[in-house]
Amino acid sequence: MFRGSFVALITPMREGAIDEKAFAGLIEWHIESGTHGFVPVGTTGESPTLDHAEHARVVELCVEIVAGRRPVIAGTGSNATAEAISLTRHAREAGADAALIVTPYYNKPTQAGLFAHYKAIHDAVELPIIIYNIPGRSVVDMTPQTMARLAELPNIIGVKDASNDITRPLATRELCGPDFCQLSGEDGNALAFLAHGGHGCISVTANVAPALCAAMQDAWAAGRSAEALAIQQRLFPLHRDLFLETSPAPAKWALERLGRSGAELRLPLVPIGEATARAVEAAMRHAGLLDTA
Repeated sequence: MFRGSFVALITPMREGAIDEKAFAGLIEWHIESGTHGFVPVGTTGESPTLDHAEHARVVELCVEIVAGRRPVIAGTGSNATAEAISLTRHAREAGADAALIVTPYYNKPTQAGLFAHYKAIHDAVELPIIIYNIPGRSVVDMTPQTMARLAELPNIIGVKDASNDITRPLATRELCGPDFCQLSGEDGNALAFLAHGGHGCISVTANVAPALCAAMQDAWAAGRSAEALAIQQRLFPLHRDLFLETSPAPAKWALERLGRSGAELRLPLVPIGEATARAVEAAMRHAGLLDTA
């Protein structure tokens, strides 16, 4: 069971290439800050614009640098089943602890197609699989009923739920059982998700505020609900404003502001505008990540 704050890692870039030194530094900072696990090459890692060699290198780097100190859930999704199988095989060979596989985007499979996609990957690769359900990006929504069918397969162990439906973890728990790992994919509802039976969050905000995101999860797990709520309230403007423009552009800008990484992106993503930068900086100050003077 994966629990707590898992960071949906950005992929640092410099002059068009992966900045491996910055990537290593970010991972060490996260471990020092209490982050409970790592998710490289998800959407936040700009996976759509990494070529296959770069994708593989980021997974390998993450596993190598983490060195068993935390679990690594590698993003291996694709809207082509054969490609998802290939990426998942590589993640297994690289030593990842699990694969995060997004529902196929653009080609809009039916529920039967979604089941067949995940079952094909499950049958081809011996690695725990977490379904990534994000209707806002993939334009398909896996129903709890389809998820329950998939949960009967031994290596389909959980879901990253970015449906933004706070009743969804209750429905999923009802059909899939309490041992089916449920991780929120929406920072803004991460605490409410826990209250409805979730186990943690795969977080964009954790890129910028790893200690606070981990502390919120730890407080909830220890039964300190008031403390968890106070931390979530402190983080709320950051949860909101990191999505004023397409992620991960605001998160990368914030990390550059903290001196942790550059803000470079790959087209078609572009740097954030001045108004967004002002809002993100104010949110960082509200969270106590920058001096308030």
